[in-house]
Amino acid sequence: MSRLAMFAAAAAVAITIAAGAASFANQQPEPPPVLRIATEGAFAPWNAITADGKLVGFEVDLAQDLCNRMRVRCAIVAQDWTGILPGLQQGRYDAVMAGVTATAERATVVDFSAAYAADPAVFAVRPGSELVDAMPDVERADLSIPAGQRIASSAARALDGKVIAVQASTIHAHMLETLFPRARLRFYETVDAAALDLAAGRVDAMLTARTSVEALRAAGGDLIPAGPAFSGGVLGGGVAVAVRKGDQLSARFTQAIASATEDGTTARLSGRWFGTDLSVR
Repeated sequence: MSRLAMFAAAAAVAITIAAGAASFANQQPEPPPVLRIATEGAFAPWNAITADGKLVGFEVDLAQDLCNRMRVRCAIVAQDWTGILPGLQQGRYDAVMAGVTATAERATVVDFSAAYAADPAVFAVRPGSELVDAMPDVERADLSIPAGQRIASSAARALDGKVIAVQASTIHAHMLETLFPRARLRFYETVDAAALDLAAGRVDAMLTARTSVEALRAAGGDLIPAGPAFSGGVLGGGVAVAVRKGDQLSARFTQAIASATEDGTTARLSGRWFGTDLSVR
């Protein structure tokens, strides 16, 4: 064989190998897409950040499970609460799972999945506070019905002129602004900051999710619940995934949430983080 023929044969073999490699590469499965999900990281046990910077909590675990069901990879990032929905609208991430309750007002700027959890709102006070006896002595108050609204009016009278701590831009802040017009509101960036001022006596009470009060107490917080657990009405229809307006992700999340609820995953995770079942059935 001439030298020219040998070169030609070698080139042909190289081309064949390269073509085979390209064909093999084309046959490899595409990696699953990445879904960016924002959470607050300051609303334990829904979501929190550990001392070494790791995001943990009920919603972090549930987000991972929902992503697996949708066959996508999760990239969960922390975002301050006050900017969490604007960041979603600006495209900084694809979804929000941060204890966001679906309300009519929020639904004008974002779309929601079906609810994956429901958590009533409660007032917390310092042990020995006179407000414990002043608040209505009932277990629950559904703000969507007249009986619940009358209970809220009674609670508002008990808190007339009192300084109430609440996290800004939340359904709890909206409830106070709407139903407790004579209370003196003080707004905070996080529930933890509000709880610190309550313990220090700088405010008379705090309104937040019942599970947050229980978590603060378990961590040694000097506070107790007072009055009924409020739900419905201005507090919306449960905690859900928020996505940008018109994004079909809402339907995919709804399907995944239904699956996780049906097979008991949501209840199991809720039991692990809250000690009770907050799943919506």
